[in-house]
Amino acid sequence: MNYLSVEHISKSYGVKTLFEDLSFGLDQGQKVALIGVNGSGKSSLLKILAGLDTPDSGQVTYRKGIRVAFLPQEPILPPERTVRDVVFDGDLPALELIRQYESLTHQVATNPDLQSRLDEVMSQIDAENAWEYEVKINQILSKLDVNFLDRQISQLSGGQRKRVALAQALIEEPDLIIMDEPTNHLDLASIEWLENYLSTAKQSLLLVTHDRYFLDSITNEIFELTDGKIYRYQGNYAYFLAKKEEREQAKLSETERAKSLYKTELEWLRRSPKARGTKSKSRIQAAGDLKDKASYRLEANEVSLQVKGRRIGGKTLEIKNLRKAYDEKVLIDNFSYTFSRRDRVGIVGPNGAGKTTLLRMITGEEPADSGKIRTGETIVYGHYRQSGFKFKDNQRVIEAVTEAAEEVELSKSQTVSAAQLLEHFLFPRSMHYNLVETLSGGEKRRLHLLRVLMTNPNFLILDEPTNDLDLVTLRRLEEFLYSFEGSLLVVTHDRFFMDRLIDHLFVFEGEGKIRDYPGSYSQYRTWLDQQEQEVEKEKPAPQKSETSTPDTPTGARKGKLSYNDKREFEGLEPRIEELETIIADLEEKMASSGADFEALATFSKELEDAKSELETKSDRWLELMAILEGEE
Repeated sequence: MNYLSVEHISKSYGVKTLFEDLSFGLDQGQKVALIGVNGSGKSSLLKILAGLDTPDSGQVTYRKGIRVAFLPQEPILPPERTVRDVVFDGDLPALELIRQYESLTHQVATNPDLQSRLDEVMSQIDAENAWEYEVKINQILSKLDVNFLDRQISQLSGGQRKRVALAQALIEEPDLIIMDEPTNHLDLASIEWLENYLSTAKQSLLLVTHDRYFLDSITNEIFELTDGKIYRYQGNYAYFLAKKEEREQAKLSETERAKSLYKTELEWLRRSPKARGTKSKSRIQAAGDLKDKASYRLEANEVSLQVKGRRIGGKTLEIKNLRKAYDEKVLIDNFSYTFSRRDRVGIVGPNGAGKTTLLRMITGEEPADSGKIRTGETIVYGHYRQSGFKFKDNQRVIEAVTEAAEEVELSKSQTVSAAQLLEHFLFPRSMHYNLVETLSGGEKRRLHLLRVLMTNPNFLILDEPTNDLDLVTLRRLEEFLYSFEGSLLVVTHDRFFMDRLIDHLFVFEGEGKIRDYPGSYSQYRTWLDQQEQEVEKEKPAPQKSETSTPDTPTGARKGKLSYNDKREFEGLEPRIEELETIIADLEEKMASSGADFEALATFSKELEDAKSELETKSDRWLELMAILEGEE
């Protein structure tokens, strides 16, 4: 079943054409990743599909009656509304009931007169069987760390707004979700949860992402937007890379053939007399077409970043007994570590745990409460900040770079100018005098990264360097960092990026504790899973069910009840009544717990266990009852 049809759409901004004559479709259940270099028009295309922009030509058509949700890269939410209002802002009847329930639960503590209205809404939720939907909503909010429902949107950070918008999109349960960089501003635990959620969801999906593990786990097709066209690949990211290479090599071979033929045609045109006949005009036109094909060249999509690093002395960086807290919240407590040359350390942990704070303390931007940070005399930090770089007003791209350095020395004792390095960073000469403010978010981050590398550091500190960077730039950045001779300290939620570059982890575990783990992120996750399995093994084994004894085998049987059967039968009915009471009590507790997610999780687990036991006991009661009736 076709959900979306895009027919011959084009879009230009001034003299820049993003894409022209694009046509494609999305079907029910299809999950597609849209990739392409920064500035190729990915976000613009998504906005057109979401109805937030219009194409210059062509049309976008959705199947009648399907529900569509759009998560932009930078969500725009009503600043005067609360988070609660936004996440429950949908037109599903069950969602409206849950919204009223959440609001009334919040208000009834200070206004008891609303209790009767709350009871009425709860009865409607019972009638609509919407409690499971409410549990699902609370799970989404909890997993995305949206635990500030009463705050106004205007009080939130950019990352918090992104998580609120993501929660809203998932809660709406649309048929098709369009997402632009959904993993930005999420910690690794939230990303892994979202990955599992979307991979098992029934919705169709179109997303822009630079997270290669995320892409491979969720999508079953890749659309590449390049040179203003869409190329489709059925398969994962590795398959895409192989097929893209084949396509580009075929294109280059075609270009070489066109060059040879163009040269022949040009020689014929120069030798032949000037004629105005149809045959000559057609050959002139054909020569013009050949010229276009012959002038094709593969853009410098591979960024060369072999910048020569400064010499590192014997002492690099020493952290001793470091402590940092804000009021009652301890971020770092008694942490010590001594960096060696070419140390490659990744930092992971939940949002707000103190990862960025540690980086700021190392560079002297944030004071420690206690402890020492000693930096070697030869160390020059290159600090890439998550918040980005504040460029000057009306500053041009070339000026932003030359302000850092006019030229830089490469690893082979060669010197390149700022303009040449810009070209290596996918900024063609035609963009050098563009205003920085006209660049896309990914292009600004790429420019920020270039400024950092041009300072010729020997200790790189990168805070979420993968956000908004395209996959081509990421691959080249990884290659540079792999051969970088200095020390590397990285905060990132990109697991692929970490696995390729990092051999050591600082894991922020909460309450100031930082685990020093010697290994990659995937190795850490494997170790963590093993630890959880060991904990499960150490738990006391559940008592054997009475139904599993030789006297009481599972399944109905003919014959008489044994003594043990009779004793079991006599105890089943009161236990079933007790379980029914427990279940009713737990459901009431869940209904009155409001937004207390921890309590909800506990009650939900107890409710699941009680229902499971009730089902087992009821089945056993029916089995024994059938035998008893057979005796009679």
